[in-house]
Amino acid sequence: MIDVLVVDDDIRVAEINTAYVAKVAGFRVVAQAHSAAEALGRISERTIDLILLDHHLPDENGLVVVRELRRLGHQTDVIMVTAARDVATVQAAMRLGALQYLVKPFNFAGMRAKLEAYAALRRTLDRGGEAEQSEVDRMFGALSAAALSSAGAPPLPKGHSPATAALVRQALMNADGPLSAQEIAENAGMSRQTAQRYLKLLERAGRVRLTLRYGETGRPEHRYTWAAST
Repeated sequence: MIDVLVVDDDIRVAEINTAYVAKVAGFRVVAQAHSAAEALGRISERTIDLILLDHHLPDENGLVVVRELRRLGHQTDVIMVTAARDVATVQAAMRLGALQYLVKPFNFAGMRAKLEAYAALRRTLDRGGEAEQSEVDRMFGALSAAALSSAGAPPLPKGHSPATAALVRQALMNADGPLSAQEIAENAGMSRQTAQRYLKLLERAGRVRLTLRYGETGRPEHRYTWAAST
């Protein structure tokens, strides 16, 4: 069982995230915290495997929490779960060792994908021993590629990145309704052409549903939704 600490300054959001975690097999929330100080206190009290960490906290930010964890020698894994989407914060989280970054708002499927990918990575690491290059590549790509494959997407053809496909998938799953290719590109931080290329691939695989919306000009706009069950 993977023991999880949920850290969010909003008590209601913390409860929602806790409920999400409880629905994923193999995970359990053992504590909540609503500030940086409380989070560090919870970790000192007991062993925590994974922290779902908000960035915006009332006393310090999430990056400060991660720095302090490492300074104190805690190797607890971290997934950032936050509305902070500026590139500087994302880059800093990566450099501090956060394994994944989940941008608010998101739905249960978005959380489940991250947790299942994390569990798959842990199973690989727990086997120990030595790894060939192909196995190392799978470990480093687990949290992006596994999130896509867990939803039933086929292996990507040559020239396509699992990480990019996962960004498109996440943009769709976080949306409240159908999105255009331009909206997906903006949400995922890529060009419209790249978004369209991956959308066509995922549509052919049956993971993305395409609908048409007709405007005043009569020319239909392509709108996309994630077709996987949640």
